[in-house]
Amino acid sequence: MRKFATVLLSGVLLASCGGNQVRAKRPATPAEPKEYTYSVRAVHPHPATSYTQGLQYADGRLWEGTGQHGESVVRKTDLATGKTEVMARLPRSEFGEGITLLGGKLYQLTWQSNTAHVYSLENGKLQKIRDFRYPGEGWGLTTDGEKLYMSDGTATIHTVDPATFRREKRVTVTYKGAPVEYLNELEWIGGKIWANVYTTDQIVVIDPATGVVEGVVDLAGLLPETEMTATTDVLNGIAYDAEGDRIFVTGKNWPKLYEIEITEK
Repeated sequence: MRKFATVLLSGVLLASCGGNQVRAKRPATPAEPKEYTYSVRAVHPHPATSYTQGLQYADGRLWEGTGQHGESVVRKTDLATGKTEVMARLPRSEFGEGITLLGGKLYQLTWQSNTAHVYSLENGKLQKIRDFRYPGEGWGLTTDGEKLYMSDGTATIHTVDPATFRREKRVTVTYKGAPVEYLNELEWIGGKIWANVYTTDQIVVIDPATGVVEGVVDLAGLLPETEMTATTDVLNGIAYDAEGDRIFVTGKNWPKLYEIEITEK
């Protein structure tokens, strides 16, 4: 598991003014990030062929965007029945990435095609209505109900206007002052951005205004080794049921979707 690097925050700045030394105020030191562990509340089946890149819960259904060239789709699963339906397929040239729902639309990123697909959602069906172009790679996507928040594989999260896909601002995500790279799938939970960190079993809880990591959820051991196969890949995928206060997580080509509860260590 990748461990986050830490740095010591220091610095008393001295300034000279009129021959007198003035001690500058120390910047406020961020609170120590909280550490969380988990317990499993429920387990649901998950297609082991799904290379999960985006995950969102809405109205009793789980929306999922998957990756891999020639296999990238948007699917919908009824959690009560387990019934899964493919709603959209990407061209073979595109590698699907993060998704989110906002204002009756589903937004979907692509990895290196510099394209975001926008679908209207009516009567439970998806109808593609337009594409947006953006620079760089697309990884994770979430929303606060007004704006979109997008990761690109670096330590940066961009705030995006959903009407134009124009980037309005960005923050660098830091853990104890050090940048956190490889931010992957994103979810908005309780005013914070939760982000998978690619290649790790950890989720970071981020203040969207500052980028500061306020907590780390360690999900090591969630998928038992007995459930792993040659195609099982890393943890990726976070969905939140706000009404039921339920958190769902899964991984790329995992056979299970887990409903978890977190507690501070």
